[in-house]
Amino acid sequence: MKRLHYTSEQPDEQLINDIGSLNKFNDELFSQLQVIIFTFLTEAQQSARLLAQLEEFAEANGINVNALKNIVRSFLAFCRLAMKNNMNGNQVYEDLLELGLSEDKAQVVAKQWKVNLVALFRSQVDQTLMVNRLVDMEWRFGVTAANNDLEKAGSTFLQLKLVINKGDNNQDVFMELSLPQFYSFLHEMEKAKATLDYFS
Repeated sequence: MKRLHYTSEQPDEQLINDIGSLNKFNDELFSQLQVIIFTFLTEAQQSARLLAQLEEFAEANGINVNALKNIVRSFLAFCRLAMKNNMNGNQVYEDLLELGLSEDKAQVVAKQWKVNLVALFRSQVDQTLMVNRLVDMEWRFGVTAANNDLEKAGSTFLQLKLVINKGDNNQDVFMELSLPQFYSFLHEMEKAKATLDYFS
């Protein structure tokens, strides 16, 4: 097998088998399945919704639902690695051919990839930003009134309490910053906001 674009390692045997299993779908069913998968990838749906759609698809077309879930899981793993490696449609096409997908089906995926490229990467950025999301922040300024070190007396500081969503729960993070540290932190946050505004 020649070198693949999506990974530098030898591909998993299960992934090769699952990608090859996509060849068993007729063109119409394959296209319908691609719509379900690319909608999930571009619209940041909940996994439960994807599973429900796959169950409906399997039931309507007489397909084993567990086998379909495994195939889609492998295909999604391929797509996520392809996005991580900034692959274009031609690279996706070449890798899918190497993994055993037929030429016509690989062309369908590559075409969907090219059409949805911007949405795919925007969705990936959105999902990345959803982890460790800042939910709330409390702050207060203070002045050191007395200290063993005379130089520190009268210095200002800022105490921050950040509430961060870790996905399944919220975590409190406490910080104490000197005034110069606070201005540096504020500058970095303004740069991050400007970058996010630019991409949205």
